Amino acid sequence: MTDFCGEIVGVDRDLHTLTLEDRRGKRRTFPLGPGFLLEGRPVILTAPVRAAAPAKPTRTASGSVAVHDAKARVARQSRIYVEGRHDAELVEKVWGDDLRVEGVVVEYLDGIDDLSEHLRDFRPAPERKVGVLVDHLVPGSKESRIAQAVAKSPVGRHVLVVGHPYVDVWQAVKPERLGVERWPTIPRSIEWKKGVCQSFGWPHRDQADTARAWKHILGRVSSFTDLEPAFLGRVEELIDFVTG
Repeated sequence: MTDFCGEIVGVDRDLHTLTLEDRRGKRRTFPLGPGFLLEGRPVILTAPVRAAAPAKPTRTASGSVAVHDAKARVARQSRIYVEGRHDAELVEKVWGDDLRVEGVVVEYLDGIDDLSEHLRDFRPAPERKVGVLVDHLVPGSKESRIAQAVAKSPVGRHVLVVGHPYVDVWQAVKPERLGVERWPTIPRSIEWKKGVCQSFGWPHRDQADTARAWKHILGRVSSFTDLEPAFLGRVEELIDFVTG
């Protein structure tokens, strides 16, 4: 048993030794194991256990099998269009890993009114397919008329327009993730997003308030389980279409 008194200042796992330093700065190295006293009691010193590296997830946020250390595929010519920035951010958060593996680019249109012009510029073809995700695609809506017109157009067979029934993509997030039973019903005379913020008691004066509200909502999404099935199915359908 050594008569050297000091604090541990180093451990060498390969050599199985530790280094002590006394109050004068003098250091000595000893083999790990028995022969030490801690507060007057014999102890056996061992190297600290290495913290295990966190296990890599086996699934992506969309629920598909995770492909680790894979480089993003060179982008396909095909595209997926969504109506707005919030739609794109939600798709990226849940399907981003899958889309990079598949080489699919998602672009937002800032509305669907000019979809025909976008398609004319893009020139869809068998190797240049376009999938379009539309908000509030219900019978009789403006969105449904636009979708029907595209389907009947010369490029219709290379374009798939699908949609969900929600007024806005915010509603694709399950309301219980926000601590409420259901999304509020907003009168048509009130801008929907501002009405939602007002109903929840959130600031709603300007676009910056709306942006912060969306970041709060998006922060409650970690995987596909946080989204409504009517939205999940449509995105998966589009990915299949442009990669098939």
